Amino acid sequence: MTLINTQNPELGLFLNNEYVKGEGPELCFKNPKDQSDIPFRVNVASAADVDRAVHNARTAFIGEWASWTGERRGEALYKLAKLVDDNKHELAYLESICSGKPLSGLLMEFDMMTEAIKYYAGWADKLKGESYSPEKGFYRIVKREPLGVCCGITAWNASLLFAAWKSVPALATGNVIIIKPSEKSPLGTVALAALYKKAGFPSGVFQVLVGAGDVGSLLSSHMDVDKISFTGSTAIGRRVQEASAKSNLKRVTLELGGKSPAIVFDNANLDQALAWVTAGITANAGQVCAATSRLFIQASIFDAFLERLQASFEAIAQNLGMDPLDPKSQYGPVVDQSQYDKISQIIQEGKKTNKVLTGGGDDSKGGNFIAPTIFVKPDKQAKVYREEVFGPVLCVQSFETEDEVVKEANDTEYGLSGAVFTRDIAQALRVSDRIRTGTISINCNLMVGPQTPMGGFKSSGIGREMGEEGLHHYTETKTIWISMS
Repeated sequence: MTLINTQNPELGLFLNNEYVKGEGPELCFKNPKDQSDIPFRVNVASAADVDRAVHNARTAFIGEWASWTGERRGEALYKLAKLVDDNKHELAYLESICSGKPLSGLLMEFDMMTEAIKYYAGWADKLKGESYSPEKGFYRIVKREPLGVCCGITAWNASLLFAAWKSVPALATGNVIIIKPSEKSPLGTVALAALYKKAGFPSGVFQVLVGAGDVGSLLSSHMDVDKISFTGSTAIGRRVQEASAKSNLKRVTLELGGKSPAIVFDNANLDQALAWVTAGITANAGQVCAATSRLFIQASIFDAFLERLQASFEAIAQNLGMDPLDPKSQYGPVVDQSQYDKISQIIQEGKKTNKVLTGGGDDSKGGNFIAPTIFVKPDKQAKVYREEVFGPVLCVQSFETEDEVVKEANDTEYGLSGAVFTRDIAQALRVSDRIRTGTISINCNLMVGPQTPMGGFKSSGIGREMGEEGLHHYTETKTIWISMS
């Protein structure tokens, strides 16, 4: 199957299992590696397109799709997993030229993607309820039912992966879903839609709308949408929640920003810690919601570890400018000029009053490349320290005691993820219990899997994705009382 038609580079919205031209303006793209034009374009959705997609979805939900058994839904999802794996190189190409993400990282994401699809395919016929023994003349049953029309709004840093993480549990539980990828990197998701049709999903069950924030706003406020699952910034997440509440009180799952801590104790395996800490802020050029952008190093090893960390960052910078499509590339540009400008502005502002150990300069190489940057002991009220940068910028602090570092790690509005490096398992568990984040990785970093829930405390989100808990976020519970008399 060929997903890319180079003779007709105009891609479309995916409505009712067909590609159609959006009624909105044309969206064009530039390759973040060198600002060259990308030979694909798509017209964005209009308000009428949004209404049409929601109508299609509602019609599908109460139509043929409602008669599908869990077993049949699971079979279609297993087919989808195979199709995604068969077409991953074409999909990865489309995602890479739009987002700047290296192919090496994208192909790893496809393994995560197919693993998640298979995991939820296995759940499709295993949703169960509860029953209670007769009491006071009544028998009671609690069952789970699908919500209805769901929408997934995804971020540019992993558009394809997020499309799967949102759509597959929704479909496994009998919902229908509309995906709106970020306007910065929609091409892979648009192409992915054809695979849902080929896997056998009926018209209207899986649809894709392309557009900017206005399309997301229309979906969030739509009176016939039952759930929004959003991945993106905390600021936009608040708007999504507000629009959802002001419309029909639709269900909301929010996976938002982070300023995640990594803690390195002096008894840690320092080789292991160095590798994971480096990856924690340089993966996808720091454009990861769970990126460990605050590093706390115990004072007794601070200078030695920092010296090694500087060398690690500078080794990455040696390959700055490499084509993300090169299989050897491990570090790409940030997604577009506006993101490059935003990160650069934060770095330059931070440099005025704080020490930069490495990076921090104009390293664009003709594209949107930013060298990994280390700020050493910045002011704890500085913007670079307190706000999510969403780029390869690491703030490093020292600490003396466990109590001190726990307090510092929790001193943030965010609570998405974190990492602890120590050989003392009792210490690892003790500290992980005290850190207020949705995920803690011990002697590793950025860990996620389909079996376990993912989400944040505080301003990092509401609800969970992945795992059984993520599945249940796409269902409502219904209680049935039966009189025995």
